[in-house]
Amino acid sequence: MTVVVSRADARRGRRGPATPSPVKATAIRAGLPVAESPDAVIEAGAELGVVVAYGRLIPARVLGRVPMVNLHFSLLPRWRGAAPVERAILAGDATTGVCLMALCEGLDTGPVYRRIETPIRDGETADELSERLAVAGSAMLVDALATGLGTPEPQEGPVTYAHKLTPEDRRLRWGDPAVEVARVVRIGRAWTTFRGRRLLVLSGEPATDAGLAPGELNEINGTLVAGTGLGTLTLGEVQPEGKGRLTAKDWFRGARPQPGEHLGA
Repeated sequence: MTVVVSRADARRGRRGPATPSPVKATAIRAGLPVAESPDAVIEAGAELGVVVAYGRLIPARVLGRVPMVNLHFSLLPRWRGAAPVERAILAGDATTGVCLMALCEGLDTGPVYRRIETPIRDGETADELSERLAVAGSAMLVDALATGLGTPEPQEGPVTYAHKLTPEDRRLRWGDPAVEVARVVRIGRAWTTFRGRRLLVLSGEPATDAGLAPGELNEINGTLVAGTGLGTLTLGEVQPEGKGRLTAKDWFRGARPQPGEHLGA
């Protein structure tokens, strides 16, 4: 029997109703039974478990009863852990991929059945890259289940860990080079401060130097740019604290920064 295990319903916002995860909602529409505990896999008599972005370790008691495979969005053993896509972008990796691995008690330590490698495109965001990996990984998984998993190979090479992202990981440090600041923007929810309040930077690209100090703003040829430690960042969209998103130049014209006012100051 097939059973889908997903997290418990969660609230979006402080006052909103509890809503199911996208996985649970899709399973319900498909008429599949849904559970919140991995133990349900044992009770269902499943022959194989498939894990994708579950976000929690599967208990040893479950792994001892039901073999499982995991679709992981990195080229293991690089970026084991919770945020492999974002960490690959932050590190400036040229390539990444997706692995179909045997699930073991350790954190993403199991041998690998199949893997696909792909370049990380210039300016590609974490959401865009995750979508590409999901499509490629799903096709690989379906083919493996149809034709057989085969014999997995042990992971080889240096191990790195993709630790869960914190708000500090998303904070823009204007003294860093523009290419590094842009990587933070690409992982999503990047933020800085202006006049003591948070300002989300939703899109931006590194550009050539415009002689600006780190965090200094200037509108050049109709485009808003911010200075960094090396080069500038062209700002696309921003979102002031407590307000909606808008173009960076519209925000700039409304905020009217005074001489000496910088982002992050």
